Amino acid sequence: MPSRISDAFKAHPLHLNHRHLDLNSVQVLPDLYAWAGVDENPSGDSLITEPVPVIDLTDPNASELVGHACKSWGVFQVTNHGIPGSLLDDIESAGRSLFSLPAQQKLKAARSPDGVAGYGLARISSFFNKLMWYEGFTIFGSPLEHARQLWPQDYTKFCDVTEEFEKEMNQLAERLMWLMLGSLGITKEDLNWAGSKGDFKAALQLNSYPACPEPDRAMGLAAHTDSSLFTILYQNTVSGLQVQREGAGWITVPPLPGALVINVGDLLHILSNGVFPSVVHRALVNRTKHRLSVAYLYGPPAGVPISPVPKLVDSTHPPLYRPVTWSEYLCTKAKHFDKALSLVRLCMPRNGFIDVNDHNGVKVG
Repeated sequence: MPSRISDAFKAHPLHLNHRHLDLNSVQVLPDLYAWAGVDENPSGDSLITEPVPVIDLTDPNASELVGHACKSWGVFQVTNHGIPGSLLDDIESAGRSLFSLPAQQKLKAARSPDGVAGYGLARISSFFNKLMWYEGFTIFGSPLEHARQLWPQDYTKFCDVTEEFEKEMNQLAERLMWLMLGSLGITKEDLNWAGSKGDFKAALQLNSYPACPEPDRAMGLAAHTDSSLFTILYQNTVSGLQVQREGAGWITVPPLPGALVINVGDLLHILSNGVFPSVVHRALVNRTKHRLSVAYLYGPPAGVPISPVPKLVDSTHPPLYRPVTWSEYLCTKAKHFDKALSLVRLCMPRNGFIDVNDHNGVKVG
């Protein structure tokens, strides 16, 4: 199994034709982008009595509120998070400048089939027979090499903005992680690998969803869970993010000015021994508006085995998952997609039914 994140996809390279359509110029939805049943499980907004939680991080009860949201939803929004609004504007501007480049220029920074970073289609694309109305750019480590390919004479501004954004998001991510784990009574002493500064890994993902001529038949990003501990998403003002909740279908996460969306990933689900569900989510597209979002996927040190915290395990709550590193899990998910969680599971749930958080019984595509 790979020991580094950069090697996670070498065994399962993604061979997709990068010479896809320039989505900004398409007037009629091509058949290759036409999905059946996008609305067959419509938003269940009218079926629920509560919206996706919104938490003020200056609230004295923030940890308790975060913990409740993680347990009951697997997703929540945060305000008063400390990320300057000017920096959010700058990272959005950097993304727009990237995706507005000519297609051939963007392809100079194309992600290699077995690579992590660079420009290209969603890695989950290989599991679906239709293409998504989407293009993305992933930064893992320094953006310098790819930025030079995109802007040979003027790459400094993009690098400065993304590096400052990553620095601020890393501080917020550490704060959020201990609010989440603290709600379960977990301290730094319970996770000896979490004490070192700077060891956590993260990827910055810029997502572009151009305006679409037939948004009801297209899919921005197909349903999936994230492989990280959790993800911090800035979605600005254009709606598109939906999460799946049992008994309520697809729920729209409305954009709130300056707010950030936090969603639980597979590794935090494992770490919490199934207490926090990793949320299934997708992105829809808009007829008239270009949607751009920025995701910060926060994960543990690459070689650290992640398993249920011992404090959460006892005779009536056995460990549900075997230890797995982020690199190993990414490799497993690259091969098996939505079956990855069940493949690292040790035992069946205590109620004898398939756990919906393993996604075997959850519709994800």
